Amino acid sequence: MVRKNRLPKFPDDYLADKAIEYDSSKWMERNQKKSTLHCIQYLFGDRLNDQKDNGNETGDSLLILDLGCGTGFSSDILIQNGFRVIGIDILNDMLLKAREKKKASKEYDSLELILADINNLPIKSNKIDHIISISSYNFILYGIDNSGEKFKLLNDTAKYLNKILKKKGRIVIEFYPKDDRELKMFNKSFINNNFEGYMVKSNPNQKSGQTYLLLKKKM
Repeated sequence: MVRKNRLPKFPDDYLADKAIEYDSSKWMERNQKKSTLHCIQYLFGDRLNDQKDNGNETGDSLLILDLGCGTGFSSDILIQNGFRVIGIDILNDMLLKAREKKKASKEYDSLELILADINNLPIKSNKIDHIISISSYNFILYGIDNSGEKFKLLNDTAKYLNKILKKKGRIVIEFYPKDDRELKMFNKSFINNNFEGYMVKSNPNQKSGQTYLLLKKKM
């Protein structure tokens, strides 16, 4: 079972019985949903929007891509706030729990679930209004040790996310970079691919730990 005092190990802590334990953890559910609410606030907050953007719209018409949706905690909050949602996850064991929830409730009619890699999404260009990712984006580097390969993958992913976003598209990523160097590498990949934005840390004095990247597609 994932403990409060350590980060989960990918993919071991998300497979088979661990996926069931994850989904049944009230602490995990509370934590993930709280982070999702923060992401929604950041998406439509003053930092990413100004009068010229006219981008503070909310409602059923907006399509949100939930990257690394897991068992559906984040998607649930998005649905409750009136969004249409595409939930993406690479682990079938986690996605199965989300599919069970969708099958059990009509409230999930606005949710589409797709088994796919964040680095290779089956999404068409200019389709997505906004993107969020809760506690999963750093896992896209799993299994890669070479720094050059890491940055190429991050760069390619940021480039594709820009492609699938609509003109005023925004992204909020909540993740846990292991150090300042890794954080700068993630941030640079977006800056190099026509994004601008801000960084918010839960503890400004920490170089690692919970971090939010607030990004918007340049006009």
